[in-house]
Amino acid sequence: MAPQSTMLFTAALGAFYGAGIIGCLLVYGLLQERIMSEPYGGPSGELFKVSVFLVLCNRIVAVGFSLAMLIIKKEDRVNMAPLWKYLAISLSNVGATWCQYEALKYVAFPVQMLGKSFKMMPVMVWGTFISQKRYGFTEWAVAAAVTGGVTEFLMTGSIKAKHATGNSAHGLILLLVFLGLDGFTSTFQEKLFKQHKTTKYNQMFYVNSFSTIVSFVTLLASQKAGAALAFCGKHPALLTDALTLSAAAVGGQWFIYSQVKEFGALVFAATMNLRQVVSILVSYATYHHTINELQILGLLMVFGALFYKSYKGIVAGPEKQEKQPLLPSEQPKEGEAAAKEP
Repeated sequence: MAPQSTMLFTAALGAFYGAGIIGCLLVYGLLQERIMSEPYGGPSGELFKVSVFLVLCNRIVAVGFSLAMLIIKKEDRVNMAPLWKYLAISLSNVGATWCQYEALKYVAFPVQMLGKSFKMMPVMVWGTFISQKRYGFTEWAVAAAVTGGVTEFLMTGSIKAKHATGNSAHGLILLLVFLGLDGFTSTFQEKLFKQHKTTKYNQMFYVNSFSTIVSFVTLLASQKAGAALAFCGKHPALLTDALTLSAAAVGGQWFIYSQVKEFGALVFAATMNLRQVVSILVSYATYHHTINELQILGLLMVFGALFYKSYKGIVAGPEKQEKQPLLPSEQPKEGEAAAKEP
């Protein structure tokens, strides 16, 4: 293949993966907001309240996907790490996802999107204490700018969900718990890859299998299984939305793995930054959230810092760029995480 044709093919492939990530995760984000904060059955209808049912649906689809990939990729199906470690990740992962969905009852989706940027600081703190990682001044400065921008956004305007069922402070507390649990999940997954050399789909299968059990037991223990099924019977659109949500999450993970394997960490980071911008703008347009000038300034601070970090990495030069993919063909290196909730 001629060099020009090769370049065009590479560019097209990169655009395909990027569009796939943004498209799948956009659908995923919009459906989260639709399910948890918009009434079914018209404006005077009822809100769906059983968040753990959505977690269960997501995990069942993820188990099916990871099992299929284990077979296709011929990866080892025997657990490569002690089962209790998969269970520990599952508990924090289910808790984080539940908090993520519950928060949408109280705060708007853009707040949750910004919260995922806010988690840079907790992840770095967990990495420092658990994995003894060291971060440079630029990384801490970017994290501080992101934290400052998110804080300004939260404190200078309305952050409530359109059909909020309670005080927005409840949503912020849930987001903080989500950030802590999600940071722990990512860090512990990295440690598992390093210590036990688990393959990505092996870890994904066992983590999601345990997560399915945990979420199912939680659903039964909370005595909300009947309410969730009754709601599905009364509003079949919920089940369609939940399955589409789960499929979008898994599809997003496939595109993420593919892009990172082929193009590396920096391209993926820039794609996720763009995804956040697109998701927030589409959410504002779709669900008519309110925003003021100071909140816009906060958004600019957050995404300016994130795009600056990506830009610095790209122009650093070949010898300093983060060229190593997050997901090599064989197994992830230290600092890489398994597929989980986007």
